[in-house]
Amino acid sequence: MFAAVGSLVNEDPQEAQQLTIPVTMPIILGFIIMATSVKDPNSTLSVFGSLFPLTSPIVMLARIPYGVPAWQLVLSMVLLVVGFVFMTWVSAKIYRTGILLYGKKTSWKEVIKWMRYS
Repeated sequence: MFAAVGSLVNEDPQEAQQLTIPVTMPIILGFIIMATSVKDPNSTLSVFGSLFPLTSPIVMLARIPYGVPAWQLVLSMVLLVVGFVFMTWVSAKIYRTGILLYGKKTSWKEVIKWMRYS
């Protein structure tokens, strides 16, 4: 995801910072869910956070010491691999178009259009 964002920005650090916020939000959310899952590792939020691919590497590691059912661990790994392949595919579509547009400022609307048509 950071490669896709890197292809969208030119030399403006402020523009790069604005585009990396949506990429870093799942990481921050993962740490917040991790803090609550230490108190109650079997809550609905903890189970969701450990299965959702963008937060599972952080939350699942916090839940493992408390005993996670094997099916949740396997499902988390499968969803993480599927999410990785999907994000790589989406990032490649954005990168392919974004790297060719040197000097042009892009918007989120254009990025979504690139993902649909390329």
